[in-house]
Amino acid sequence: MTTRTLQRLTVLLILLTTATTAQCQEQYRFSEYFEALPQFWDVIYAQGGETLYCGKKFNSRRGRGINIEHVLPMSWAMRAEGCRSRKSCRKKSSRFNRIEADMHNLYPARQEINKARSSFPFSIIKGERRQFGGCDFEVDKRQRKIEPRPEARGNIARAMFHMYDSYGVKIFRNQGKLLKRWHRQDPPDKNERRRNDRIHKLQGTRNRFIDEPKAADRLRF
Repeated sequence: MTTRTLQRLTVLLILLTTATTAQCQEQYRFSEYFEALPQFWDVIYAQGGETLYCGKKFNSRRGRGINIEHVLPMSWAMRAEGCRSRKSCRKKSSRFNRIEADMHNLYPARQEINKARSSFPFSIIKGERRQFGGCDFEVDKRQRKIEPRPEARGNIARAMFHMYDSYGVKIFRNQGKLLKRWHRQDPPDKNERRRNDRIHKLQGTRNRFIDEPKAADRLRF
């Protein structure tokens, strides 16, 4: 084997390894949600932060009224795994447990907003009927959809992309088109990149749509 051939094979191996790494983003560090939970608060948000939907600031002690939102709803993951309940999914599906524990999909949220969001898809709702004081968050229960504040939309889109890309949880075409638009309008900022770094250290995976925003252009829903 010539030196040139060996070099070509080495380059090809590197490219294949990189491509595989970029696509295989399932996390295996946490076997269940309750393993990830304390790390989420004690490491990712050790100094406090702000809630996803309302931008409410909180310190390291958090206080009452703030919990964790799964941006891609777990009912969607339950459907994908063929479970009737979260409890049954946790018992029978190790893959569901890894999905539920993936920190790239977890954000702090006000409890009442988390509850109101339910498992509704994201949308644009006509008007600005706010039911939660100054929080820019609209809910249309009849149409079963919600509209988050503009500052959260890019984070939401990239969390959804990560879950779709990593676990294959279905996102419908119109939802995907809207998320792509939000992704372009609200690109990653330094706080989102810092969060991505911290999560990588804990669970060993990155959200590649934060590192390489143009990767979203290649997604097909």
